[in-house]
Amino acid sequence: MTDKNRQILVTSALPYANGAIHLGHMLEYIQTDIWARFQRSNGHECYFAWADDAHGTPVMLWARAEGKSPEELIDMMNEEHKKDFRDFGISFDNYSSTHSDYNRELVEKIYTRLDENGYIERRNINQLYDQEEGMFLPDRFIRGTCPKCRTEDQYGDSCEACGSTYSPTDLIDPRSAVTGSAPIIKESEHYFVRLVDFEDALKDWMASGALQPEIQNKLQEWFTDGLRDWDISRDAPYFGFRIPGTEDKYFYVWVDAPVGYMASFRELCEREGLDFNAWWDKDSTTEIHHFIGKDIVYFHTLFWPAMLMGAGLRTPTAVYAHGFLTVDGAKMSKSRGTFIRARTYLDHLHPDYIRYYFAARLGPGTADIDLNLEDFVQRVNSDVVGKVVNIASRCAGFIQRRFEGKLSGTLPRPDLYDSFISARVDIAADFEGRNYQSAIRRIMTLADEANRYIDEEKPWQQIKEEGRETHVHDVCTQGINLFRVLMTYLAPVLPFTAERTGAFLRLDVSDWRTIDMPMLDVSINAFQPLLTRVDPLKVNRVIEDSKESLQPADSEEGADSKTSIEALADEITIDDFSKVDLRIARIVAAESIPEANKLLKLTLDIGSETRTVFAGIKSAYDPAELEGRLTVMVANLKPRKMRFGTSEGMVLAAGPGGTDLYILEPGDGATPGMRVT
Repeated sequence: MTDKNRQILVTSALPYANGAIHLGHMLEYIQTDIWARFQRSNGHECYFAWADDAHGTPVMLWARAEGKSPEELIDMMNEEHKKDFRDFGISFDNYSSTHSDYNRELVEKIYTRLDENGYIERRNINQLYDQEEGMFLPDRFIRGTCPKCRTEDQYGDSCEACGSTYSPTDLIDPRSAVTGSAPIIKESEHYFVRLVDFEDALKDWMASGALQPEIQNKLQEWFTDGLRDWDISRDAPYFGFRIPGTEDKYFYVWVDAPVGYMASFRELCEREGLDFNAWWDKDSTTEIHHFIGKDIVYFHTLFWPAMLMGAGLRTPTAVYAHGFLTVDGAKMSKSRGTFIRARTYLDHLHPDYIRYYFAARLGPGTADIDLNLEDFVQRVNSDVVGKVVNIASRCAGFIQRRFEGKLSGTLPRPDLYDSFISARVDIAADFEGRNYQSAIRRIMTLADEANRYIDEEKPWQQIKEEGRETHVHDVCTQGINLFRVLMTYLAPVLPFTAERTGAFLRLDVSDWRTIDMPMLDVSINAFQPLLTRVDPLKVNRVIEDSKESLQPADSEEGADSKTSIEALADEITIDDFSKVDLRIARIVAAESIPEANKLLKLTLDIGSETRTVFAGIKSAYDPAELEGRLTVMVANLKPRKMRFGTSEGMVLAAGPGGTDLYILEPGDGATPGMRVT
């Protein structure tokens, strides 16, 4: 068993407030939730708190395009996210938003301490500026060629190909992701945290065991390259918290995002009467554990602990990074239907299925995790239903029909029960170390032993033999008790099935401390199916509902659309063509329509006005990639009412379809509203 009387706060990385939750997100939240549930099952005081990441330029532009305030939109998404989490069984104690007064107060407090302690430096820098939009460009709104490895189409702050970090002004051939134009260099005063001042303290923290070995090695590379000052300010316009004492400077989103962990926990402390300061004091004996993706290690292992150190607060006990999720061995794909939203999955499949599968694949390192759909069906059906639940179904019928629903007072194989209890030490160590795949292997080995015992005893045969009823009663009681231990071990992984098991056995199976004593001479309820087998047809429906292929927009409302070459080959005259008004349009906002498989909702600026257009290009484009780009649209197409709204034009695109589809983009010098001739 693990140590007693631990006080633990766990967090997950913050999902961005302008997008739906998908299975890639859920991998992390399920990993975190299993660990939190395991800690509570062993009697520890464990809280799970995190929040939406609500600040930054994308949210600002999204709100502008929608004609709403950022606050309205982030509140709407916050409720949607929480519903997804609850329906997946994520046992969070508090879920908030980084745009809270709690967070503002803590961010300003930490910044003030950093400034007073001499860690903030102000200096003028050259920054990329979009003249068309009239704004300095955040790092992620600049794309260009990496100055280190020469890979094209990389972000302004880091390269996804080689992992290098750099200044946006170092990019080769930078372009604005807002307008597509080439930005100019403009001077602006910025605020910096001198990370080099924390180098020794950060190295000591690294050596404390806070990081996985592969992450520690990566950090060593950054130290070798030399720690650069961290730019923590952004210029207006920007949706975020204004830096105290300034008029047009805002905190960079990565300043207030990790503070959001603290702020969400502070909300919980005020609600539950906990001592917030005692948890975050520099000498606190509490534990803070962050679960994150390996793509944001830099922020959580350099910037975040340095901020805490500079403000005189405690650093995280540990930061755990995991790998990315692939589906059937490849990156999640919209065209193949493997970019699966959380809600799409929940529309068809039980959440415990994917919770179990992720647990069976998750180890303690940063390797990517593959969701193999065929293996997913086979493993859940074989392990959870065929092995574990099957034990209860094989024994419960005899208990109910022959023994009035009451277990016997004897275990015929107490040694077998004791061996199941003894396995707790190793299983607990696996869960503690986030080696869930090892824990699952151990549990399934025990399930095999339990089934082997029942197979050897053959209660269905012995019940027919004279004088064997008492022994059958004991054998089935043994089987129910072994099942109970297995479900206790699996309760952090399968919360919904564990809850149904508790109703069946008339006890809470989530408490690991209660299994030392077997269930004897007690009544249980009639067995009801605890979890049915995964239906492959439902898995196919998830894929079909996630698949996004090119179809004319009308097909979204059931129209019979012609898509063949022959259907499009009717000749027209030059007079017919001259009626088509082609205009340059800037895509000021692009968003997915959850209930539509093929459409994106685009807000287009054509100079004199904005138009809403529903375009069947979901298969080829991430909405975030489209915002700010120029395209060509048919401006005088008769508006068409669809079930998602009215489409006021058509965006022109070319290509064979699927992911190979390209919106038409005008060259340099084009401006919104310009007519194409």
